[in-house]
Amino acid sequence: MTEADAANRDGAPALVFLHGWTMDGSAFADITERLRDRFTCLAPDLPGHGTAVDLRPDIESAADHVHALLESRDIGRAVLIGWSMGAAVAWRLIALHGTGLLAGLVTVDMSPKLVNEGGWTLGLTGQTPRTIAANIARFERDWAGSAGAIAAGMFATRKGPAGFGFRQAAARIAANDPVAMNAMWACLVAMDERKTVPKVDVPWLVMCGERSRVYPEAAADWLVAHAPDARKLRFAHSGHSPHLEEPDAFAGAIARFADRVGARRTVA
Repeated sequence: MTEADAANRDGAPALVFLHGWTMDGSAFADITERLRDRFTCLAPDLPGHGTAVDLRPDIESAADHVHALLESRDIGRAVLIGWSMGAAVAWRLIALHGTGLLAGLVTVDMSPKLVNEGGWTLGLTGQTPRTIAANIARFERDWAGSAGAIAAGMFATRKGPAGFGFRQAAARIAANDPVAMNAMWACLVAMDERKTVPKVDVPWLVMCGERSRVYPEAAADWLVAHAPDARKLRFAHSGHSPHLEEPDAFAGAIARFADRVGARRTVA
């Protein structure tokens, strides 16, 4: 777990960062370093990933894992920041456990349903059930060879940002246990959290990269339109990973949102 346990100032909520599929909590190391002086920051490894490789790799297990973390620590109500798979984990946590431990929610470039079918067109960009099935077969057959293809879609450009770009992402992806990754990917493909979205009754910041090659921006618009208290924030120079591609802007947006929901909680 990447963790910064600085005491929250003025009752600010804790920030809990949930990473994407094939990554781990260290994907947020730069962001937590920028914010640790003002906020308690937690970035746990989710089941099947990093130090949590021995935990059952599915979305429900990950949601329970995060909920148990929130209950076990004396941090009060928290803001969940879910990137990609991390957003799916946050939605499942809300569906299973409600929002009682949450002050707010941030999701980063994610759709509530990945498969484009039955009239739904806001899943994985350019993907059909047939191509998704072909990708699953490739992941099972050749995980090491698939790592580069997965990493290639993470950023606005193939090369990605300095510091953590395509090469670093591909190496991290390849180092994962392919059995665990395939199991978690199967859960993601099967999920449909559209009915959970109206139940998110805390302030919600829906982030998206304007240059994302993974999900259409219209998915973010759909989330905002169907949630009680949500607004969208676009990152003009980012693809699927604005915390890595535009870290200054990302950290600033998280701090402002946390301040807003913290002030709202204090007034209430």
